[in-house]
This record gives sequence, structure tokens and C-alpha cells, in this order.
Amino acid sequence: MAKQPRAWQRMLSGRRLDLLDPTPVDIEIEDIAHGLAFVARWNGQTRGDYAYSVAEHSLLVEDIFGRIMPKATPAQRLTALLHDAPEYVIGDMISPVKAAVGPGYDDLDTRLSAAIHIRFGLPALTPPRLKKKIKQADKLSAWMEAVQIAGFSKEEADRFFGKPDPDIIGDLGIHLRPPIEVRRDFTARHTALLKDL
Repeated sequence: MAKQPRAWQRMLSGRRLDLLDPTPVDIEIEDIAHGLAFVARWNGQTRGDYAYSVAEHSLLVEDIFGRIMPKATPAQRLTALLHDAPEYVIGDMISPVKAAVGPGYDDLDTRLSAAIHIRFGLPALTPPRLKKKIKQADKLSAWMEAVQIAGFSKEEADRFFGKPDPDIIGDLGIHLRPPIEVRRDFTARHTALLKDL
């Protein structure tokens, strides 16, 4: 009989997260913040002295989401902040790679998202309307990243991500910072939103 491959990862908190059957009790915000602060967006193909991390992207998406939905509840904003949280263990795959991997990636992402959401008092599944608004913020963030640090022209970014509303993102910019700073800010933002739930 073949030995079952290991499907868990040891976290720095000491938790042992089963990737195929994650449970909320094995989720810690410090692990998420640390992992996301060290996962590079765009496969690291960005300008600057630091990689643009998923944690930094998540902070920007939550900010943009708050501009799109100024009356959003803390729970909705927390959902936006955590929209890419599973990537702390499965990494950030660019869309073409996700498409090549197929439905297995989405299944894994869905299971991890549900465990993360339950851990922090959110519904396991994000309601479709909220998911659509977060996706809108995510696309605006991707447009900014593409143009400011990933080498896209504005015309090319418009084709892939849609033309942005300058009233929403006009005063925002991409910031490249050391992972330790981003980790701290991600954790602090999570704490502030969780406190207001």
C-alpha cells in the first residue's frame, strides 16, 4: 500500500495546518500576515528593491473596497482584507497558471478560505454581491500594480483589468516596503477590523 503524501504544513506559530482538510483552530493571523508579507505578486516580476507582497496588495484592496463601498461594515472590510489569505500557504499563482492547474486549485482555495473566515467570525462563503465588489477592488489594485510596477502600459492594463475610475484610485500609489513592515501593518489592520465586528 502506497504511503499517503504529507498534506500539512507546520506554521511558525506551531500550528499544523492540513491543506486538504483545514480547520479554523489551526488558523492564526500572525501566520497569515507573515506568509502573505513574503509572497510576491506577479511572480516577483516587479520593479523596485522589494517584492510587492500579497499582504501589501490586500491592504490596498481593502482600502479601495472601502472607497467603493463607503458604508461597508467592519465584517465586509475584513472579508476584503482576507480575500487572498489562502495564499499564505498555497502561494500566489498568476491567472494563466491557475487556469492550467484547473479546478483543484479553486477547491483548495475554497476550503482554506472557509476555514479562515470561520476562524475570524465571518461567513464561510462570501455572499455573491460582496464578492463582486471585492473583485472590483481587486481589479483596480491589479491595474495600479500593472501600470506602476509590473511594466504594463495603461492601454494594456485597461484591456486586462478594465479602465479604472480616477475618482477612486487617483490619490493612491503602490508602496514597496520591507516584509516586516507590511506584516506589522496587515496584522494591525486585521486587529482594528476584528475589534469592531
